[in-house]
Amino acid sequence: MLEIVDVFQGSIAEELEITSGDALVSINGQPVQDLLDYLILARGEELCLEIRKADGEVWELEFEKDADEPLGIDVPHPEPAECGNNCIFCFVHQLPGGMRKTLYVKDEDYRFSFLYGSYVTLTNVDEGDIERIIDQRLSPLYVSVHATDEEIRRRLIGRSGPPILQLLQRLTTAGIQIHSQIVVCPGVNDGEILARTIEDLYGLHPQVLSLAIVPVGLTGHRQGLPALRVPTENEARELIETVQGFQERYFKECGTRFVFVADEYYLKAGVDFPDVDSYENFSQIENGVGLLPLFRDEADFVIEEAGPLDVEVSTVTGESAAVEISSFVSRLAGKTGARIHLHVIENRFFGGQVTVTGLISGQDIIDQLKGRPLGSLLLIPDVMLKEGEDVFLDDLTLGELETALGVRARKVDTSPWGLLDGLEED
Repeated sequence: MLEIVDVFQGSIAEELEITSGDALVSINGQPVQDLLDYLILARGEELCLEIRKADGEVWELEFEKDADEPLGIDVPHPEPAECGNNCIFCFVHQLPGGMRKTLYVKDEDYRFSFLYGSYVTLTNVDEGDIERIIDQRLSPLYVSVHATDEEIRRRLIGRSGPPILQLLQRLTTAGIQIHSQIVVCPGVNDGEILARTIEDLYGLHPQVLSLAIVPVGLTGHRQGLPALRVPTENEARELIETVQGFQERYFKECGTRFVFVADEYYLKAGVDFPDVDSYENFSQIENGVGLLPLFRDEADFVIEEAGPLDVEVSTVTGESAAVEISSFVSRLAGKTGARIHLHVIENRFFGGQVTVTGLISGQDIIDQLKGRPLGSLLLIPDVMLKEGEDVFLDDLTLGELETALGVRARKVDTSPWGLLDGLEED
């Protein structure tokens, strides 16, 4: 049974006289326990709702609708299942204080993997969870594999779980599709272990749709945690070459490269990115795979479209993307005549090896931009802010940033088009 928090005006639910405070008991005889049940069961065209009214009266409502037409009710969002892992590379364990409270929550919830594409290790699923995934066709799921060698995986994750290869075989045989990832810790799951894991996952293709190879992220707050390091330049280059070998073979065998390397490896190795077509459908872009090649590809179109602009603005980026962003900003300024100040922000808040744009704090921007030329507007890539809100990782708001720097600040899409739109709107 699920409480109905709100009913939207003009919706099917309003026409049926469902009101907030009522409870949704079942749909077509299937009990509704959480948001996921509701979203899946409400997809049908012929529905029978069992509603418990606030006064205890039970209604049975039968009706027809289009399959994709929403009922128009709002139900509570589930709290994520907490992670029981103790991963040696866990980013949450490396966080400094002073951030949003939700960032310290370690979630490990297959429902969120299906709903939002968040990666889970599947170490805490029981038989009921597996049956639900299969019965409700929760596909695709996003799974952090890290290693198919169980001893190595146990070392990485810090606990035992269902044997991952057997579990993936069961899910894929049942028709569940998987996007997978490996966070590579040098000296632990690289080399032969990595090659074996790639081959094992490819053996489950096409149900395992893709695999991302991602470098371990290390902050400056690892006191008391296992000793880890980032890859060297040579290690990054060797990994890229190894993966390219797999890609060439897989593409000949089945028409997909299957396994893709995160942009950070190319930057570390000093190796140029593959052409944009090599990333196929960019299925792993949220994992930092192909972001910069796609940015470069879009930048060419933006330069073609840009016209004269008489503005002076600033924007910011992290260190890892600085060369690419600087090149684009220079080209855009030359094409439009705009005066664009690009400020590369060092991540002092996290420290360590963290250089990506999305993990920059508001306070680092303030500290490093005070007294520097900013023009009439500061353009902030939206990847730095909480989705749907104008809040940085350290809880600083966009408004507080404006006050501290004495300049207007505007959130823009983290893309070449976003920067051009910001210039044109000034």
